[in-house]
Amino acid sequence: MKPKTILMSVAVLFAAAMCLAADANMGTWKLNEAKSKIPAGATKNHTVVYETAGDMVKITVDGVDAEGKAVHNEWTGNWDGKDYAVTGDPNSDMRSYKQAGTGALTFKGTKAGKVTVTGRVVVSADGKTRTVTTTSTDSKGKKTHATGVYDKQ
Repeated sequence: MKPKTILMSVAVLFAAAMCLAADANMGTWKLNEAKSKIPAGATKNHTVVYETAGDMVKITVDGVDAEGKAVHNEWTGNWDGKDYAVTGDPNSDMRSYKQAGTGALTFKGTKAGKVTVTGRVVVSADGKTRTVTTTSTDSKGKKTHATGVYDKQ
């Protein structure tokens, strides 16, 4: 290969890596229950992992439901506001995320076309914590508000 071609290839790879590294949401996040305000009977997402999956983002969530049973769901998509399928979540079958500033996202989950959850994710300036505020509606129409604070691992 020519030196110019090698240099250009390295520059492109470096730029792509910097774009992915610049997303403050990426990584593993653990719920800090002491700082969170999650109402009784609500699902607690103990671990949330954001990782690259090709040119998309994969989010894996593990926690417990109101009865203490393990829950696990996965979403793969982009921060473009479009709906992408969710697997393993009994309350939503589609989810969308949209960038809302540096280190911030808004999201919406739907089940059979009906909105079941909306929220906002904000990563702190130092990148060590993220706060997730949600408003969800259960199958009986009851609204719940929750704030989860997560520490980066």
